[in-house]
Amino acid sequence: MADSVDRELDVTLLLKTWSRNGRRETLDRLVLLVHGDLRRVARSQMARERPDHTLQITALVNETFVRLVDQRRTDWRNRAHFLGVAASCMRRILVDHARRRGALKRPRGKVPLDDIFAAGVTSIEQVLPVHEALEGLARLDPAQAAIVELRFFSGLTVEEIAEVRSISPSTVKRELRTAKIFLKTRLEARDDDA
Repeated sequence: MADSVDRELDVTLLLKTWSRNGRRETLDRLVLLVHGDLRRVARSQMARERPDHTLQITALVNETFVRLVDQRRTDWRNRAHFLGVAASCMRRILVDHARRRGALKRPRGKVPLDDIFAAGVTSIEQVLPVHEALEGLARLDPAQAAIVELRFFSGLTVEEIAEVRSISPSTVKRELRTAKIFLKTRLEARDDDA
């Protein structure tokens, strides 16, 4: 337990230092501490993709690092905040990759929202429609969309989301329930258009 708390504090300190000084050696130390976490998040995201996906875990982690380096001036709060941003970045990379590969030409079918809320986004067929519905939610309620993104694309727990967003776990749960109604309506309308 003490090792995990020490590691959390080390990551938080390095994130804040890197935000201020932008030094390569600070980033290198940070990378050593969070690389395993990013691989875990990438592995989780890639497990939801089709088996013959052309993007590999290492490439996803590397591309995420490249994009995160550009966000150096972010006011990083802690490791959970960093991982939430990194996982969100990974989602955008996977969506971009799917679009480049022509996945938008896929047949429209039912997206099982209850399954997504139980297990998260589990396939490329779900990524793009849920991404589109989430963009609609973000236009109406950016904070609620961020909570959904942290839960279903980033894989953070309710408690981790509460920490990242500086809100209570009960607020996170309430926002997820409300978002589910919006997303279900949006995805059902999409299915009716098919």
